[in-house]
Amino acid sequence: MQLPSQHPPANPEAKTAATPAMAQWFAAKAAQPDALVFFRMGDFYELFFEDAEAAAAALDIALTHRGTHADRPIPMCGVPVHAAETYLQRLIRRGFRVAIAEQMEPPGKGRTPIRREVVRLVTPGTLTEDTLLEAARPNWLLALVADRETIGAAWLDISTGQFETTTAARPRLAELVARLDPAEILAPAALALDAFAARRAPATAIPDIATARRRVAAAYDVASIDAFASFTDAEAQAAAMALDYVRATQSGRLPRLSRPTRAGGTGRLEMDAATAASLEILRARDGGSTHTLLATVRRTRTAAGARLLESWLAAPLAEAEPIEARQLAWRWLLAEPEAARRLREALRTAPDMARALSRLSLGRGSPRDLLAIRDGIRAAHNAAAALAGAPHLEGRGLLADAASAMRVGMPLHDRLAAALAEPAPPRPEPGAIAQGFDGELDAERRLRDDSRRVIAGMQTGLAQRYGVASLKIRHHAQLGYVIEVPATATEKLRGFPELALRQGMANGARFTAPELSELDRRIAEAESRAAAREALIFRALVDETLAEQELLAASAAALAEADALQSAASLAESGAWCCPQIAATTVFRIEAGRHPVVEAALAENRAAFVPNDCDLSPGRRVLLLTGPNMAGKSTFLRQNALAVVLAQAGLPVPAKSASIGLVDRLFSRVGGADDLARGRSTFMVEMTETAAFLHQAGPRSLVIVDEIGRGTATLDGLAIAWAVLEALHHRARCRTIFATHFHELAELGVELAELSPHAMRVREWKGEVVFLHEVAPGAAGRSWGVQVARLAGVPEPVLRRAGEILAALEARTGKLTEAAALPLFAAPPAPAAASQPPPADPLAWALAGIDPDRLSPREALDALYRLKSLAAAGENDPAETT
Repeated sequence: MQLPSQHPPANPEAKTAATPAMAQWFAAKAAQPDALVFFRMGDFYELFFEDAEAAAAALDIALTHRGTHADRPIPMCGVPVHAAETYLQRLIRRGFRVAIAEQMEPPGKGRTPIRREVVRLVTPGTLTEDTLLEAARPNWLLALVADRETIGAAWLDISTGQFETTTAARPRLAELVARLDPAEILAPAALALDAFAARRAPATAIPDIATARRRVAAAYDVASIDAFASFTDAEAQAAAMALDYVRATQSGRLPRLSRPTRAGGTGRLEMDAATAASLEILRARDGGSTHTLLATVRRTRTAAGARLLESWLAAPLAEAEPIEARQLAWRWLLAEPEAARRLREALRTAPDMARALSRLSLGRGSPRDLLAIRDGIRAAHNAAAALAGAPHLEGRGLLADAASAMRVGMPLHDRLAAALAEPAPPRPEPGAIAQGFDGELDAERRLRDDSRRVIAGMQTGLAQRYGVASLKIRHHAQLGYVIEVPATATEKLRGFPELALRQGMANGARFTAPELSELDRRIAEAESRAAAREALIFRALVDETLAEQELLAASAAALAEADALQSAASLAESGAWCCPQIAATTVFRIEAGRHPVVEAALAENRAAFVPNDCDLSPGRRVLLLTGPNMAGKSTFLRQNALAVVLAQAGLPVPAKSASIGLVDRLFSRVGGADDLARGRSTFMVEMTETAAFLHQAGPRSLVIVDEIGRGTATLDGLAIAWAVLEALHHRARCRTIFATHFHELAELGVELAELSPHAMRVREWKGEVVFLHEVAPGAAGRSWGVQVARLAGVPEPVLRRAGEILAALEARTGKLTEAAALPLFAAPPAPAAASQPPPADPLAWALAGIDPDRLSPREALDALYRLKSLAAAGENDPAETT
């Protein structure tokens, strides 16, 4: 959410009665005009002017005033420093960006005002705190640079260090953005982001090509980025733009980032945004993640493993070798249950090392992050031990390679184990370093603690000296150590000349004495020396950890990969999921396939899913599917598309067996929705998506289509569906499942050699329709629309009337299907002369629409009266036809 351009007052030099610190606020606001400024004031972050008004409304906190500016009160609100992350999370989710202005020196005499600086800009794409991030999802910052025909893209996650680039054709920009689902996007204003427009960051300068290449190389201390890969100029510019933005938000610092890799260099299954949304791979139609493919198949034990599994499903592979390498790995775990058990036990204790490393590299690490590194190293070694017998085939030994990467860092682990106290504090502060680790620190702590014991003895002595049993020695932030007595003893202590009254209170008074001032000095020095020594040790431990950050990052990545692979093995343990055979042909044969998400939902209600076969192999590669609504057509379409996604992600498939020839592009035109924001009706959206697969599908593609042409008139829709089916069969020559209510299309099997008509099996029992959810060869004889409407709860009078109309229409044409008999575009018969209306019997129509077995006594009586009325009307006017 970008703030209005007039957030700060127009004239910061205007007369103000506020403190001098307000000048610092004006400077911070001028530097970050599009962000809310969290301005540190002691134990609070305070916000002023329109920042305060916006934050108070978003956070539902009190809005007050402090001082004046231009003779008007200054709006102000604040949040406690210790709870700042909670409020930041709410603001970031509402779309705000927040600049953090910290106090850069401790408060004290001679420092008015305290120096403050903006140390960080918190934006949706530059988060590092666990409380602000989704543990199981990456947090991408995406940078885009457009040239004439292509888009250069670079995306990074500063919380884990991942950094990738690619080049995409302009028409495939939406596909790339939908796949990544970035938290924040850097893009030129002229580049349309459509549904992701709200995630666009404020305008960011695009460096020229030479500067971009130089900046990226400098970030990794290399002479040229060609040492990493052959990046296009647009990719280099996008990468530099992303790095510049991260530096700007982190006050010039860069986190640990892996060397950029070109994602376009590996074969990926291509899916456009509409297909990904239709299949609900990562997100359901309602925006949630519960009823999705990812949620259904995820058996990971760590957040990093969950993020990796998500990336596998978002971008499945399109090359056999890496797919088979993943299969080999999880099949080995499936065959070695003891190794799998030990691996899962190790993973259960693994923290998120990658995100801990990122915070440490940015200077925002805590003792808990060092503990995460320590525990991560131990978990990685335990996991490596569990994988000791994994196969090591060249280029395919994923588990063996992972085990090798995880055997690092034990000396660092031992040092961190000795150094860190438990439980660790959430931020660097006294108490983070364990007793006995550093002799000098222990000595300073003993002096500090001895001073505290001296205070207790001194309090007893002063109470006896002055005859006030309730006398206490307390520490005050401004006064230091003071004697505190109740009001009844105040006058008594005033009589002692060595005591000075410093503060009166409603229920007592505070005095100082020379011996207390000396004690205060000794204790403060001891505490200061202990805190300084502890901070020095903490920084040394961080430096030692960062010295091994590349090895630790590789170990963290290996843990994540092992987790994703054991998740696949866990999925296959029941025996109901198979390892698909992957081929370089166009074979597509699935035996007893199931929809994993629907099956899981049915299992919650103790219902069984009905499996179905699907064969799109050469000679029968176009499956035409007819049948009524609610019979399971859409489920059948989606389950076969999801089988491709799972198979090419290297995961098990919910089927008895599966042989799948590699798919290069997957298209799903299932379900309908309008796009009112862009002025597109449901039918227009359907035709746009249809045009996409007709232009892009090829012999290695898979297209699933549901009810093409339903959004327009019947004959128009039939004509479009017919033409699309022919185009897929003749020109695209792709594997296709084509579901339709136009049963006439089944007759095209005579003309289309590779068309295989199938139908959803349905039975009628005493006027009720029973869906068997089985796919069988042949074509449906009717659509059962009225019966489905009855299941949906349409009122009975409406259903009876619909039955009457349907009977009349069928009587008029013989059968509706005969009205559209081949050839489709034959000239229609001449209309009958007005003097010779078609024969019709209204009484017969009404009788045909009545089901005596379903009528109540009252409904039967109403029907009888209606029939009598129709009979009487016929006798009075024999020429009446309606």
